[in-house]
Amino acid sequence: MKKTLVSALATALVVGAASTTFAAANPFSDVPRDHWAYDAVTQLAADGVVEGYGDGTYRGDRNITRYEMAQMVAKAMAKDNLSSSDRALVDRLAAEFADELNNLGVRVSNLERNADMVKWNGKLEYTYTSKRFENADKKNDDHLMFRLEPSAEVNNHWHVNARLDASTNMRHDAAHADDSDDKVTLKRAWAQGDYDKFQVKLGKMELLSGEAYAAPGAIVFDDEFSGAEVSFGKDLKATIQAGRVNLEDSFKSKALDADDPTLPPAERYYRADTANYQSIGLQYDKNNLVAGAAYYRLGSNDFRALTKNAKDKMNIWGVNLGYHFDKNSFLSGAYAHNSDLDDFKKSYQVSYDYKGADAEDKGSWGAYVSYRYLGGASVFATQDGALFGSKGIELGTNYTLFKNVVLSAKYFNGKKIDADDNNDKVQQLFGRVEFLF
Repeated sequence: MKKTLVSALATALVVGAASTTFAAANPFSDVPRDHWAYDAVTQLAADGVVEGYGDGTYRGDRNITRYEMAQMVAKAMAKDNLSSSDRALVDRLAAEFADELNNLGVRVSNLERNADMVKWNGKLEYTYTSKRFENADKKNDDHLMFRLEPSAEVNNHWHVNARLDASTNMRHDAAHADDSDDKVTLKRAWAQGDYDKFQVKLGKMELLSGEAYAAPGAIVFDDEFSGAEVSFGKDLKATIQAGRVNLEDSFKSKALDADDPTLPPAERYYRADTANYQSIGLQYDKNNLVAGAAYYRLGSNDFRALTKNAKDKMNIWGVNLGYHFDKNSFLSGAYAHNSDLDDFKKSYQVSYDYKGADAEDKGSWGAYVSYRYLGGASVFATQDGALFGSKGIELGTNYTLFKNVVLSAKYFNGKKIDADDNNDKVQQLFGRVEFLF
């Protein structure tokens, strides 16, 4: 089936051109104003259904291919303001050129896929914390953070990902008189390859120890490292990591209080800057049971002043176990041990979680209670509640106020480890609201 371009357009009038008042300028030098198809051609050009040629001609007397006609039908199908009669005509044309439109559809799908290769997620987050020590002033912070997390497809197996945080401390008292807390940080940037039997990550990425599945979080690692990660398996997953970790930033921002003279012996961690890091772990998660074990190794010359026998290495091992009684109730425990400290060697937690807020489900909520002991095996643990060098009870809850708006709160009440009995009580209040997109 072949038609001239003019006859095809005149037959279809695919955008209802004949029923409109034509005020469009003539874009084609070879379509005179007195031509019988002038009104239809100029209106179709104004609506973007036909484009003509680069030299400004329309060439309406030449034969067109079925594929060219299908292109025009596809453009007409995309229009929203068709009358019922014109829509019926376009539908009949679509049926006639179904095969060609399918081929065109593949091209359109590929263009849409390319447009979707870069995806953006993120959130706006406000956090309030109040740390309270016995016989000392409480320390309050108001922290605002804007986070962007782009992900871009490289090919069928590889993606590149990043996390960019812009944050500020909103307090303006004497302790926060300057803007030194205002910063933009590239927290993570890594390439990820997903294959049938294994996954590879390269770059700066999340460092999260296996027990972090429990609501209170991790007792060993909850931060980032730079290097490589390879993982295998599904229900039973093996993970190998190697690279470097920045200990200085983590400890200085997350420990009890850098100015507190009653800090336990792990205060000496401040002497460390960066360390070589390797780990291997197994994590099982199927049906109601969660269980895992991991070994972590850190190396830095700065450890010689801290470890027994002045070693430049720290060897930490950890185990975790959890059980889902039903879809709402989860009981878990975790233990970690630092083999190279003279004292203050262990970290552990026991937790009960009930439900949990889902950002997509308005009104969903959760709560937990945990006993936490964050000792010398806690290189940089989750510290929204319990603080490094402390032990005690942590309570938490979260609630989805609106879709993608989540409120959370935590309260920790405990003591410093190895501190003077007259100056050992520790409390922390934590509140957060997140707007996710």
